[in-house]
Parts: sequence; structure tokens; C-alpha cells
Amino acid sequence: MKKLRVVIITGLSGSGKSTALRALEDIGFFCVDNLPVVLLPRFLEIRSHDVQDISKVAMVMDLREKSFPQKYEKIFARLKEKGYRIEILFLDATDESLLHRFSETRRVHPSSIKGSIMEGIILEREKLSPLKQMADKVIDTTSCNVHQLKDAIQRYFLSSSAARRLVIHVTSFGYRYGLPADADLVLDVRFLPNPHFVEELKHYDGHNPDVCNYVLGSEESKVFIQKLFKLMTFLIPLYEKEGKSRLNIALGCTGGRHRSVVMANQLGAYFSDKKYLTTIVHRDINKS
Repeated sequence: MKKLRVVIITGLSGSGKSTALRALEDIGFFCVDNLPVVLLPRFLEIRSHDVQDISKVAMVMDLREKSFPQKYEKIFARLKEKGYRIEILFLDATDESLLHRFSETRRVHPSSIKGSIMEGIILEREKLSPLKQMADKVIDTTSCNVHQLKDAIQRYFLSSSAARRLVIHVTSFGYRYGLPADADLVLDVRFLPNPHFVEELKHYDGHNPDVCNYVLGSEESKVFIQKLFKLMTFLIPLYEKEGKSRLNIALGCTGGRHRSVVMANQLGAYFSDKKYLTTIVHRDINKS
């Protein structure tokens, strides 16, 4: 059995396939939109042999490729015989809701270039009916908004032991070099004791154990960490409920070398212990 997990997102135009693709990208899938089905075997072969760090891919395939209905069944069957784990996610919605969505966006339905939107919906539904029958998962998006659909897809494709869908980026920075442009939350830690003014510590950075102990040993640091963790415990579930997929938290000190590095490492470790997918970047650690 091939280790590569392959999810084919398909379904009716206007049913939310682009939202589904972004939802899977946010939980670590390598994503491709509108890959011709005849190229799928070669694409998977390249992914399997040349890019070892990619373990799951997702791609949208639909009637934008005219030959898709005639070719997908044999190609999928052949890949499954070779041991690939092919999963089909089919998105559906009522004719009325699809018509309303196309009317709102004023887009041309891919199957109704010369006819009405409803004629295109009916024709597309007929052509994709066999594919819907063989789908592993069918989601009716009629009553779903973007956030609800994203949540449903991520809950389905994330196992119970997997990381939560919110990806958290923690950045340390120096105020003298400016604020991080993509920060959602900015925390100023310049009130903490500064190792820069301690001769035996100033030439090291926040990764150094002595610098770390100096910063964390103060009463201010201990109280701050306790309150910071309580704040995150309160905020993170609310961001997840709102449908946020990424949260960028920036902690800043004067030069971005000592205090902010220590605190960013502490916060990153806290999120990792809580099983969140967490990255830590020390933007200015080598600048001062």
C-alpha cells in the first residue's frame, strides 16, 4: 500500500470545491486545482518518489476538463490496484441553491455556455451521477456557509489524534526593526529584565540557558507567563469557533535577541504541548 494519501475533490459547480481545497491545504495537504485526470498517475509517481516529505495530496477535478467523465473511472481503478489510497470527496447542493449562487456571482456555468444556468446544472448533475455513487464522502453544502463547510471537511479528514486545525505561528522581533506585518496579536515584553545590560549575558541570545534563566527568573516574568497562558486558553477556542485557520502571534523586545526570544520559545512550547501545529520564528535574533 502506498503511503501517499490522495483526496479527489469533485462535485457540482458552485458547491464549494475551492473552499474544500483551501480547507485541506490548511491542515497540511499539498493541493492542486484542475489537474487533468490523465496526468494524475504521473503526478503521483513524482510525488511518491521525489518528494518524501509530502504524505497527503488533494486536488480538484471536475467538468472543466471535458474528457474527465470518460476517463476518471479507469484511471482511479488502475491507481488503486497499484496501492494508492484514493479518496473521493463529492460536494453537492440543491439545484435552487446552486442557481442562487451563480446568480449572485454572475459567473458563467461551465456546462451552460449556450444555455441557461439551470440547464447547465441539470446536465452537470447527470454527467457526475456515477462519480457521486462511487464517492467515499458526499457533503451537501446547501445550508453551509464557508466556515461551516471548512469545519466539516477538516473534521472529517483529521483523525482524532491529529493536530487541531488552527495553525499557530509565534514570532519574536525587535521593535527597532518594526512590527511584523502579518501579526494578529502583538505582545510587548520590554518590561521584563533585559540581559543586554548584564555583561556576561549580553553577547548571547535567548536560546542560551543562562539568558533564559535570567529572564524567566524574575517575578514579572512568572506572572506574565501565567496570565499569557490563561489569555491563550480563553482566546484560541474562540478563534477556532470563528473558523480562523492561522494565528500569528508576535512578541517584541527592543532588539529581538533576548527577552522576546525567550518568551516566544515559552509560548511555542505551550502550544506544542496542547497539540497545536506550531511554528516559531525569531525574525531579528541575528541583527543586534
